[in-house]
Amino acid sequence: MASSAGRAPETAAPSGDRHGRAEPETHLFPDDGVFPNSRLPVLIYRGVLATPDAAAFEQMFEANGWSSAWRNGLYSVHHYHSTAHEVLGIYDGRVTARLGGGRGTSVTLVAGDVVVIPAGVAHKNDGASADFRVVGAYPVGTSPDMQYGKPGERPGTDRSIARVGLPMGDPVRGGAAIASLWKAK
Repeated sequence: MASSAGRAPETAAPSGDRHGRAEPETHLFPDDGVFPNSRLPVLIYRGVLATPDAAAFEQMFEANGWSSAWRNGLYSVHHYHSTAHEVLGIYDGRVTARLGGGRGTSVTLVAGDVVVIPAGVAHKNDGASADFRVVGAYPVGTSPDMQYGKPGERPGTDRSIARVGLPMGDPVRGGAAIASLWKAK
């Protein structure tokens, strides 16, 4: 449940409508016995888009190697994916998201923010504004499963998580930027 919420000063983004922080906040969640969580930190990029728009997030994610975008909300039950990492771009409203399971951390995400959730990390909606909307995507070549921390999921899901490789690109910054953030710890 170590949450290092490191914040960097705001900097100008390289192009377009982007204006968020140069470096993401990081939150690390160890295995809690119910949820495997991950040795890789959750990444929260604040204020990625000055004018949040679902299509703009979808285009950014697709350009950076994350596809199968969907638009909806966030489940209000703890769940995780053992076969894919996930990125969420908040394009309207706000949500309090609980990360890491019942003993994890709640964070508030607002329109313009992006959260990158490693395979295995539990997440859920702990409350949201009526206008909350999110777009989600997964690294190209992967697709998510749904796991809920129920007896019998593990150790099978642990093996699945171990097989999920690092994505080819950072969903926000592109290129191999995510590799330096998710280097072996």
